[in-house]
Amino acid sequence: MSGVVHFEIPADDQDRARAFYSSAFDWRLDAMPELQYTNVVTTPVDEATQTPLESGAINGGMFERTAALANPIITVDVADIDAALDRIVGLGGAVVQAKTAIPGMGYFGYFRDTEGNVLGLWTTAPDAAADA
Repeated sequence: MSGVVHFEIPADDQDRARAFYSSAFDWRLDAMPELQYTNVVTTPVDEATQTPLESGAINGGMFERTAALANPIITVDVADIDAALDRIVGLGGAVVQAKTAIPGMGYFGYFRDTEGNVLGLWTTAPDAAADA
């Protein structure tokens, strides 16, 4: 069974969105300008691994809204993103973004389900490289 491991919130103005979510929920929002991304910490984490300390808890991210990625996204952990995307396409879904590396962390991708929802996929891979 694949579990939900992450969420993402698109924003038209990340500074404004960071201020809102920080004030509304006391979340820690760490801007990562080099990736045009914000790491969203909603629950205590192990500082070395950045993984939630509480079982079942998840953290997330925030990115610039695009036409294809316009609504909040939940992300599912899978062993092999390419295989998962092949299976999804075979079931009537579509690839929104193919497997993409975050060097040293893992791979992500996005798909559209048969109901038009966009969801994410994640595979942890410390050896992930940009050219993979």
